[in-house]
Amino acid sequence: MDENYFEEYEEKEAESGMTVVACYPGKTAQVIKITGGLEGMQQFVGGFIEAVYPFSDPVAVVCNEEGKMNGMELNRALYTEDGTMYDIVAGPMFVCGLGEEDFASLQGDLLEKYLEKYKQPETFIKIGGDILAIKLPEEQKQTEGQTQSHRHK
Repeated sequence: MDENYFEEYEEKEAESGMTVVACYPGKTAQVIKITGGLEGMQQFVGGFIEAVYPFSDPVAVVCNEEGKMNGMELNRALYTEDGTMYDIVAGPMFVCGLGEEDFASLQGDLLEKYLEKYKQPETFIKIGGDILAIKLPEEQKQTEGQTQSHRHK
């Protein structure tokens, strides 16, 4: 195999981008392309990346390795298979596929599944010793000509 194969592959992937489900705190999840390889992923999460693999599907949740320590806003909860919350991601995160040796684009049913799973933003409240995740309504898409603020007469 040509020794430049991997460099050419990385350049091609960096140019074309990786399709992911992107989640920002307080925002509805959306499908985006992340370009630029590792640097693009770090730019998206705002620092060094950390990948967690909480699902049996070939996907990863990628977030800022130091999001909580840096005081980033809480984003989405992670749950065990029985539905118990075990962690909360702080700061921007994305869900991507897993290739043979690296992250890959999410496609088809997996793209739809994780877009639906993380579609609604969450907020978190502490009651006693427990933290509860509450799904927020999806953001309202604004039509042309509407403004953020509404005046009441």
